[in-house]
Amino acid sequence: MTETTSTGRIATAFDHGKAFIPFITAGDPDLATTEAVIKAMVEAGADLVEIGVPFSDPTAEGPVIEAADARSLAGGTTTDGLFALVARLRADGLTVPLVFMTYFNPIFAYGTDRFLDRAAKAGIDGLIVPDLPFEEKAELAGPCHGHGLDLVSLVAPTSAERVDAIAAGAEGFLYCVSSLGVTGVRETLGDHARHLVARARQVTDVPCAIGFGISRPDQAQAMAEVSDGVIVGSAIVRLIAQHGRAAAPVVGEFVGSLKAAIA
Repeated sequence: MTETTSTGRIATAFDHGKAFIPFITAGDPDLATTEAVIKAMVEAGADLVEIGVPFSDPTAEGPVIEAADARSLAGGTTTDGLFALVARLRADGLTVPLVFMTYFNPIFAYGTDRFLDRAAKAGIDGLIVPDLPFEEKAELAGPCHGHGLDLVSLVAPTSAERVDAIAAGAEGFLYCVSSLGVTGVRETLGDHARHLVARARQVTDVPCAIGFGISRPDQAQAMAEVSDGVIVGSAIVRLIAQHGRAAAPVVGEFVGSLKAAIA
């Protein structure tokens, strides 16, 4: 079994029981709202926050997050603005781990070393890059480690024979995709994720968190029973779309209900 690998704060999210990990698309409807929502989520019990870097072609995302990306980009969100957002959060005393969920193109377009350097200095602890093939992970993992960042791996029902290899090389935490397809709210969740977690635990002790489709306290509770943490994205992004700049207290209440369900 591979021992937990972590270059930063990410592993601390799992130190006190089941971790709740919310996702938010940065800049939707603006960065000031993103900042307020992140603070509200942390106050409500979030143990780690995934900050989505908006991208014009988010191939792993469903319509809710895809629309949020479009709104954010239309509103003028920039990569430099995201680094400034993270730096403000850290300056205000926010200590929970923060990771960027980003496609590879924004990293490459900004300049890989420059992006990683700015991210680390701002206070980011790791990256999740859903379109980075497992076979090419080393190309980004090395530079990430050079800047003290974890490169979080994803394992999905379609990973098949690569599950063991992906899990064995995981760092920070292993993102276990609960179902086939893109992100989005689902009424029912299958057994894919629990099988992935069980298999991963045979080769690594890196924490396993389940995401994709979780939107209700009962779903969060069920997934937490078979994993180390729960990731919720589309349900939160949908609330922000509904409430706009007034979303922070609504999202905080929602996050609090989900955190309570897995405690």
